[in-house]
Amino acid sequence: MPPTPPVQPTPPEPTPPPMPSSLLSLEGATVRFGGRAVLDAVDLGVAEHEVVCVLGPSGSGKSTLLRAVAGLQPLDAGRVTLDGRDQSGVPAHKREVGLMFQDHQLFPQRDVAGNVAFGPRMRGASRAEQQARVGELLELVGLPGAARRSVAALSGGEQQRVALARALAPRPRLLMLDEPLGQLDRSLRERLVVELRELFGRLGTTVLAVTHDQGEAFALADRVVVMRDGRIAQSGTPLEVWQRPADAFVARFLGFDNVVEASVAGQAADTPWGKLPVPEDAPQGTRTVLVRPAGVRVVPADEGLRCTVTARTFRGTHVAVHLQPEDAPRLEAACALRAAPEVGAAVGVEFDAAEIVVLG
Repeated sequence: MPPTPPVQPTPPEPTPPPMPSSLLSLEGATVRFGGRAVLDAVDLGVAEHEVVCVLGPSGSGKSTLLRAVAGLQPLDAGRVTLDGRDQSGVPAHKREVGLMFQDHQLFPQRDVAGNVAFGPRMRGASRAEQQARVGELLELVGLPGAARRSVAALSGGEQQRVALARALAPRPRLLMLDEPLGQLDRSLRERLVVELRELFGRLGTTVLAVTHDQGEAFALADRVVVMRDGRIAQSGTPLEVWQRPADAFVARFLGFDNVVEASVAGQAADTPWGKLPVPEDAPQGTRTVLVRPAGVRVVPADEGLRCTVTARTFRGTHVAVHLQPEDAPRLEAACALRAAPEVGAAVGVEFDAAEIVVLG
C-alpha cells in the first residue's frame, strides 16, 4: 500500500482589500421648499481621492445637494458628515470645502494673485506663504506669470482656471464644482474637462461636482450619480451607468430614444418592433427594453422590419438615422458615414442582441 499523503492545511481565505472610507457622507439628507422635498432622504458617500459627478435635469436636486454639503442650505432632516464629523451648525467658511461656481464669482477689484491668495490669507497665511501658493497654483492650472493681470482682462477659460486655483488654494479636504464648465464653448469645455481629470488625478483631490452635461460627467468622474426629483435614480461607474441604465428615465436622460415596454420570455422580447433577441440572463416578464442605436442595423427593404427614413443627423463619427416603421414607435440607428440611407428611402431593420438591454 502506498503511504497516505499528509493532509495539507486549508489555505486561509484571502483577506479582501478594505473598502475606502467615505470622506463625505450624506445620511437621509432632506431639504424642503414650501413643503415639497427638493432633496428627499438622500444617502451618498464620497471616498477620499474619488471624483463623483452628480448628474440630472434642472430641478432634480443636484445643486441643492451641493449647497447642503457646503453649508449654504440647511437640512430639514438627516445629516452631512465630513471625515466622520457631523457638520450640523458648522458655518460654510469652516467646513474645509472649496466651492467653484459656474459663473466663477471672482473678485473684480482684485488681480489674479489677489483672488487666488484670498483663502490662504483668510486662514492666516503669511505674505510669503500666500505668494508661494499663488505661484504654485498658477503654474498648476497653466497660467504662470498671470499673477498681476486683471481678472476682467481674462478670457472665459482663463477665468475658469483662476477660479479653480482660488478654490484649491486653502487646500480643502473636498472640492465642489457647480456646473464648472457650463458657460464655456464646447471645444474649450472638452479640452478643460480632460485637463481637470488629469489635475485631480495628480493632486489626489476629492471632488463632488454637479452638472447637467452627460459628456462632461462621464469624462470627469470615477462615479456618476443620476438624480431625479430629489432622489438618486442610479449610481455607478460611467461604464456601468452607460451600459446598464437603471430604468427608462435614466436611459432617456442619457440620450437613448429607443425605449419601449416589452414582454420578455427566455431570450426574446415581444415589442412593438416585433420579437427582439435579448441576452441570456435578461430579467423576465413585463419589462422596459432599450435598444442602443448601434444595435439597429439597416438592411435592404425586403428584410427585417420595414421602415422609412425620416431624418438624418450628422454626429461627427456617425450619422443618426431616424426610422419610422408603419405601426410602431420611431427608431434611431447609428450608421457609418458612407452607409447612411437618404431621407425618404425604404429600408429594413434588424437588431443586434449585444446592444439590447432589458432594464430593471
